[in-house]
Amino acid sequence: MKIRKNDTVLITKGKDRGKQGVVQKALLDEGKVIVEGVNLVKRHRKAQGMSGSDIIEKEMPLAVSNVMLVCPHCLAPTKVAFKELGDGSKGRICKKCPEVIE
Repeated sequence: MKIRKNDTVLITKGKDRGKQGVVQKALLDEGKVIVEGVNLVKRHRKAQGMSGSDIIEKEMPLAVSNVMLVCPHCLAPTKVAFKELGDGSKGRICKKCPEVIE
């Protein structure tokens, strides 16, 4: 997957279109990411024992196709390419500025 944990992404589709956030978790098997502060839903928790019931806001996963990586060098939303680096390892490259994304 081209998007990893701690990447800054821009939401391109859905109710939170235009917002930016940091990826908290990448769900590789499902092709989804959980972005901090985006796609919030409210869940009602039933009272258990001494703790009362409450309403929790939590982030739900977004499809990777609905987010776009924000390059840390040029600070623009960009597509990502994979390229072999000089030391033989593979790295992510910004398509707008030819910089390596760590």
